[in-house]
Amino acid sequence: MSIIAANTGGAGLGDTVLEVRDLHTYFYNRWGITKAVDGVSFSLRAGETLGIVGESGCGKTMTALSLLRLIPRPAARIVSGDIILDGENLVDKTDKEMRQIRGRKISMILQDPQTSLNPVFTIGNQLREALAINEKGRERGAGGGRKAMLGRAVEALRSVRVAAPERRLQNFPHQMSGGMKQRVIGAIALSCAPKVIIADEPTTALDVTIQLQYLRLLKEIQAETGLGIIFITHDFGIVARMCDRVAVMYAGRVVEDAQVRDLFNRPQHPYTQTLMASVPQMERTERLFAIEGQPPALYALPDGCRFADRCQHTRDRCRAEYPPTTQVAASHTANCWMLDRQWADAGPVAAAPAAAIS
Repeated sequence: MSIIAANTGGAGLGDTVLEVRDLHTYFYNRWGITKAVDGVSFSLRAGETLGIVGESGCGKTMTALSLLRLIPRPAARIVSGDIILDGENLVDKTDKEMRQIRGRKISMILQDPQTSLNPVFTIGNQLREALAINEKGRERGAGGGRKAMLGRAVEALRSVRVAAPERRLQNFPHQMSGGMKQRVIGAIALSCAPKVIIADEPTTALDVTIQLQYLRLLKEIQAETGLGIIFITHDFGIVARMCDRVAVMYAGRVVEDAQVRDLFNRPQHPYTQTLMASVPQMERTERLFAIEGQPPALYALPDGCRFADRCQHTRDRCRAEYPPTTQVAASHTANCWMLDRQWADAGPVAAAPAAAIS
């Protein structure tokens, strides 16, 4: 199945399975309060892939860990906000309740298969462990005995297209290639049929050919199961292939949220525009565009727009007050004062970098 063909911009999507409302996750350390996630909101429907993109340190992974309630405590904690998964608010759940939700309703594929698997246990042991933990939350006897558990482990590997899964259960991680290990990570995450999968840059350690195979596999599994996927990446090529919608994060906040085609063809936030302008393209011969400066420190955030020091359109209002969320189109929002009606009356601005990608 073609990934490009599968990315239809939301056709055939189901009901909302995950809704994140004004989520704040802070670290408390010697610098004071570090606002790693500072008012993030988005939603995810069944069968939809939401891409979260942005520079390193913008809060993508910490947002994912907050959804799973796996933030490093006691240094970090969720200060406020709601995480509504399948009608339940995960923020209100105890640690014991979250252990029954992880895997069964929401799961995560980590980016490095080399460190995600335990090198001293076989693949079968690690798969059965994930299944056994899940069974503790079910009625006694619901999962069957050892033979039934083995059958489920085999089926989990088969679901991610691992050849000869019965034999692979006896392998140790070092006996597998990087692509095969990443499939095993996916099998563990999918083994208990969750409704939402968070994929945190799962193709980073894979070569280009294996990346394409893995992305195609995820889309095939999604088409079969109606799985909702949150795909964290910094690669706009992967976003174009994988995602239905994109949330662009900067300094702990979502600054733009749109359907993937709208974002690529009509980016509204200057940060999104500059990100796209920095993407290498075969037909371009001029020097690669670079975003000047650095993001603000998350423990000393400015009052106004957090991109103001790096934006060529900045005015006094940008530094004084954070811009509100503007509805650009039916499913396209952005946070920028340039979208305000009064902006045109405040004088001319410089042209934005060429950013649209057809």
